[in-house]
Amino acid sequence: MSTYTRKTKPKADCPMEKTLNVISGKWKIALLCELNRNNARLTDFEKKNPEASKRTLTQQLGELVADDIVQKKDFEVYPKKVEYSLTPLGRELFTVIQKMGEFGEHL
Repeated sequence: MSTYTRKTKPKADCPMEKTLNVISGKWKIALLCELNRNNARLTDFEKKNPEASKRTLTQQLGELVADDIVQKKDFEVYPKKVEYSLTPLGRELFTVIQKMGEFGEHL
């Protein structure tokens, strides 16, 4: 189980609030967009988002893993190698994010 806890809990009876809670976070959309293109390592995210701190990226990736949106694969080698990828639920969520992007083009 995950060690990541949220500051605010969504209302159990509001699916839209649950969805927004999963994707809320300054870097989560960027992380999901990158994972939609390819599996990635933390260093890949750091290169693509140099203004984001390693701590914040790690925390938001951990939340996405805890929400079963992202899968974390530890290769158990030295030096340590960890790779992130979208889960089937994450791919489903990405279609929602794409729709949000289409909506944003009309603003």
